[in-house]
Amino acid sequence: MTAFALDDPIERGSGLPRPGNLLRAAADSIPPSSLVLLAIISVQLGAGLAKELFAVLPPSAVVFLRIAAGALIMGAFVRPRLKGLAWRDWAVGVGFGLTLALMNLSFYEALARLPMGIAVAIEFLGPLGVAVAASRRRIDLLWVTLAATGVALLAPWGDSAATSWAGIGFALVAGACWAGYILLSAAAGRRFPGTSGLAFAMIVSAVVIAPVGVTTGGAELLQPHLLLIGLGVGLLSSVIPYSLELKALRRMPPQVFGILMSLEPAVAALIGVLLLGEILDAQHWVAIVCVVAASLGSARRGKA
Repeated sequence: MTAFALDDPIERGSGLPRPGNLLRAAADSIPPSSLVLLAIISVQLGAGLAKELFAVLPPSAVVFLRIAAGALIMGAFVRPRLKGLAWRDWAVGVGFGLTLALMNLSFYEALARLPMGIAVAIEFLGPLGVAVAASRRRIDLLWVTLAATGVALLAPWGDSAATSWAGIGFALVAGACWAGYILLSAAAGRRFPGTSGLAFAMIVSAVVIAPVGVTTGGAELLQPHLLLIGLGVGLLSSVIPYSLELKALRRMPPQVFGILMSLEPAVAALIGVLLLGEILDAQHWVAIVCVVAASLGSARRGKA
């Protein structure tokens, strides 16, 4: 694919392509599988950066910074239309936003209590459950059993300092919300044009989470460096990965996309080790492999 067509708009008087066209051309030159992996890495780097903020801000305040930054950026670029919406459109959009807020809040509360790899592995049960529920194959019972085994290995049955029941509970709530997010995202896609459904949901989510985030964060939220980090978390966790995933989905089968996304718990564990120094023992790695294998098996259902 050529980088620029002859009719590409250019900056007046400069003779150079617009920055937006440069970015699009750069994205077009990257294989779609690499775009998905970049999106996964971006999300987990954002989670790692957010976890670093927990030393000075509670998870609810960090969630507010992330969602507010994403809502501002998406709202500015997408500008979702509000006039003429039917009450069912409002119901889907508001439900989407509430689910998004609870999903992020639960995940960050889990992240404050668990290593990244463990929190993401448990949360991943949400999309895995959606995939299995949509299938009627007997082999999917194997993937459910494998995923359940992984979670059982992650649970603090003994004197484990790496995990907590509260953290696992928050991660399970985040996973359930992720399942709802997937279903509501599809519903929003049928009722809102383009990415305006997600932008609408992010704005609703920011409004809902603001009272909790502002109350718990207090004056610390006015610190310029914390606001800047929060903007970075919003970009890495929401804006950048969603844009990359959308670009990749236009150029690859959804089944392949699902298989690649199954690697997310493993990537989260690796970034937790490299960025946060979260060393996991052999049992935790086996558990994460079980969840990844279950997700991979479920994602390959179209080949059965």
